[in-house]
Amino acid sequence: MADITTEVLVIGTGPAGSATAALLSSYGVENMVVNRYRWLANTPRAHITNQRAMEVLRDLGPEVEREAMLHATHQHLMGENVFCVSLAGEELGRMKSWGNAPLSKAEHLMSSPCEMNDLPQTFMEPVLFGAACRKGTQARMSTEYVSHAQDDEGVTTTCRDRLTGKEFTVRSKFLVGADGGNSLVAEQLGLPFEGKMGVGGSMNILFRADLSKYVAHRPSVLYWVMQPGADVGGIGMGLVRMVRPWNEWLIVWGYDINQPAPVVDAALATQVARQLIGDPELEIELLSANTWTVNNCFATHMQKGRVFIMGDAAHRHPPSNGLGSNTSIQDGFNLAWKLACVVKGQATARLLDSYSVERAPIARQIVTRANQSIAEFGPIFEALGMDGGVDHDKIQASMAARCDATEAGEAQREALRKAIEFKKYEFDCHGVEMNQRYRSGAVVTDGQPEPAADRDMELHYQPTTWPGARLPHVWLFPREGGQVSTLDLCGRGQFTVLTGIGGEGWVAAAEQVGKALGLPIRTHLIGPRQPIEDHSGDWARAREIRDAGCLLVRPDHHVAWRSFGAAADPEAELMRVMSAILGR
Repeated sequence: MADITTEVLVIGTGPAGSATAALLSSYGVENMVVNRYRWLANTPRAHITNQRAMEVLRDLGPEVEREAMLHATHQHLMGENVFCVSLAGEELGRMKSWGNAPLSKAEHLMSSPCEMNDLPQTFMEPVLFGAACRKGTQARMSTEYVSHAQDDEGVTTTCRDRLTGKEFTVRSKFLVGADGGNSLVAEQLGLPFEGKMGVGGSMNILFRADLSKYVAHRPSVLYWVMQPGADVGGIGMGLVRMVRPWNEWLIVWGYDINQPAPVVDAALATQVARQLIGDPELEIELLSANTWTVNNCFATHMQKGRVFIMGDAAHRHPPSNGLGSNTSIQDGFNLAWKLACVVKGQATARLLDSYSVERAPIARQIVTRANQSIAEFGPIFEALGMDGGVDHDKIQASMAARCDATEAGEAQREALRKAIEFKKYEFDCHGVEMNQRYRSGAVVTDGQPEPAADRDMELHYQPTTWPGARLPHVWLFPREGGQVSTLDLCGRGQFTVLTGIGGEGWVAAAEQVGKALGLPIRTHLIGPRQPIEDHSGDWARAREIRDAGCLLVRPDHHVAWRSFGAAADPEAELMRVMSAILGR
């Protein structure tokens, strides 16, 4: 007999675990989340928060999105990535990043009702964890996962109370391992991984100092410092990252992974900070310091039976591109509604098979992209003469040569400009953030071909209602006034049917099919003199179906199926599709 019973047990309260717990609670599913530490994140590890992750917070409720934005550094202050020899020294170049270039800004505004921002993990986790607990999640801190055993009916998990040392058991229908890059859940499941852990070494130095005189005139999240031959060692490039504008900072400085990790004490931290900032008299308030390893590793399968992994447990990579917590939150958005459907008896376990099929390719993509972004610093090093060798006098001379009024100097300046511009694949990679398309049993395409890309899919979001893609955002207009996003019409744990004038048959079919399946399907008929109107015509251009057609949208905003026009028997069509998705 287990000590505690719940429907879903979540191991870990990071972005993945807390988001999953909050979503489950918002769907009315009993769940419990445990954390081996006494509180949440104690360092601001993840911070870039993209539009898709913010859409998940918005789905949890406008109050959750508002709380996140209250603590976030807003997009305009994320600014331009700055490349320099020190914050006080010479600037080498900069690039408009994070959707702040005018054309990129327009794409961001057109793509989502949400604004990307910089929200350190020390703020994000309390927002998500608080939302989970307020909505009904039972949480236990200082509680560590020990092991689990699953059978045909559920999972029995052994946990240890770290305050008393006593072990206890939790019986649940499902177990979610969101327990980080050294996941014990993943290890005990024996899930397959590709790649390698520990491919590079870095140190973090978190400190407070007012640096506004160096940065306030050029707001940025990231200041890249090129210092070949710096007497603190390393690879010749360091990062000064804004945590709070402009008085809390995180320095990231690499070390040789083949050597013992350095001991980062107050003296070394102050030395590194003075070196990179370029102020030999700088006094810092050291908050913390630690070392970590760069990983290039991902799970090729993310579930076994009733147990699932997500977040850093499944995709382990450097912070390049700012994809970590965003992808983790989206893992939760994908899995939570499926668990809810199965727990409530609305779907069979076959629906859950789609989780790994849909999310493992995303894990591969973002781990590959993040590690590739590190390699893409190479052209910058090359343009500055920093590509290999330890002749620091020679490197300094090469960096200075870009100022020469010679053909070689002009060619070097052009090479540096192009190398910095190419970093948009890390710092303005909107397509990687927004273009996820699923192919699984939880999507019914009816053989409709995927639309071809007309632009670089890594850089640019390409909206489409092709089944498997995220529903495009446009603003629509309720008759009582104001505006509402298409995404706001969907989600919140329910399937949604979107149709137009002539699509009344789909509305009636949704009601009947929902009753038959014990699963309410929300409906919106959009058009003139309807509750929701399309005054701008943006929806008519984005929907890719006729007025009498139908879009069936999953609870995670992804299109499940579409019909271009009316059907002879809409109820039969909708029942066919819903039964296929739900595995019934």
